[in-house]
Amino acid sequence: MSAPVGDWCLIESDPGVFTELIHGFGVEGVQVEEIWSLDPENFEKLKPVHGLIFLFKWKADVYEQGEGTVVDFLNAPHIFFAKQVIQNACATQALISVLLNCNHSNLKLGSALSDFKEFSSSFDPQMKGLSLSNSEIIKQVHNSFARQQMFEADQQEASDKDDVYHFVAYVPIEGHLYELDGLKEGPVDLGEISTGSDWLDLARPVLERRMQKYSGEEIRFNLLAVVSDRKLHYQKQLQELEQADMETDTVHSEIEHIRMLIEDEERKMERYRVENIRRRHNYLPLIIELLKALAKDKKLITLMKQAKEKTKEKGTKKA
Repeated sequence: MSAPVGDWCLIESDPGVFTELIHGFGVEGVQVEEIWSLDPENFEKLKPVHGLIFLFKWKADVYEQGEGTVVDFLNAPHIFFAKQVIQNACATQALISVLLNCNHSNLKLGSALSDFKEFSSSFDPQMKGLSLSNSEIIKQVHNSFARQQMFEADQQEASDKDDVYHFVAYVPIEGHLYELDGLKEGPVDLGEISTGSDWLDLARPVLERRMQKYSGEEIRFNLLAVVSDRKLHYQKQLQELEQADMETDTVHSEIEHIRMLIEDEERKMERYRVENIRRRHNYLPLIIELLKALAKDKKLITLMKQAKEKTKEKGTKKA
C-alpha cells in the first residue's frame, strides 16, 4: 500500500484525538466531531462543515471500485494533494488535506502549516508526501499519541491476513467535491456541486455507496467532520442576541439555551483533555507492580491458567 511504517505511530479515529492534533499544529477556529449516521440532520447541526475524514477497512477488490476521475496535479495547482509515503501517517495526512484546502474565514491555519503549505506549493504529490513525512513539527504532534510499550519490537508491514484500515478526506474545492486519498495518483473529482446546493448532499451518497460495496456484516467504518469551533460559534450567536436588546420570552429562552450549549462544549473539551492524558499515560510501571504483587501472593500462575482457559473456551465457541 505504501512505504514502510517508519517511526509514525497509529492514530485512533476519535474526535478528541483529531481536535488535539489540530491544536497541536497551531490551527485555530475548527474542531472535529464524530458523525454517527448519514442522515442529513446529523450534519445540519454541525454546519459549517469544512471537510470529512472517512476511516474504512482497506480491501483491494473493493478499493479498486472507486468513483470519480483522478485529476493530474498539473491541472489542479489550487489543490493541496500529497502522496502517502508513510503507512501510519494516513490519519494526519487526511486531516491536513482538509485543513490546507479550507478557505473558510473561521479557520486560522497558524504559522506551522502556513509555512509548510507555502514551502511545498510547487512540489509534485510525491515530493509533498515526502515533505510532510519529514516535517518534524507534524511528526512530533502526530507521535504525541504514541502508546508506551513494554518491549521495543521492530515494526513490520501488515501482511495479507492482517486487517488494514485507511483514512481519506472529502473536501469541497472551488465548486467540486474531491476525494483526497494519498494512495491515489492525484485528487479524485467526484463531481460538480450544483449552484446553491450543499456539498454534503453530494458527499453523503458517495459515502453510502462506498460502504454498500462491503458485505452486510462489515460495520467497521468511522466518519469524522472538521467543523467550525462550536464554542466560538455559539458565543457569536449569544453576542448577537444580547446586542439585539429584545426582552421577549422567546429571546430569553434562546439565550439560556445557547449558554447551555456553550457549557456542554466546555465539558466536552475537558473530557477530551482527560481522555488524551489517559491515552498518553505510561501504565507500564503500574502493570509491572501489579504482576509483582500477584506473584508475591502466589496468585499470578493461577490467574494466568484461568485466562488461558477462558481464551480457549472463547476460541471453541467461535469455531
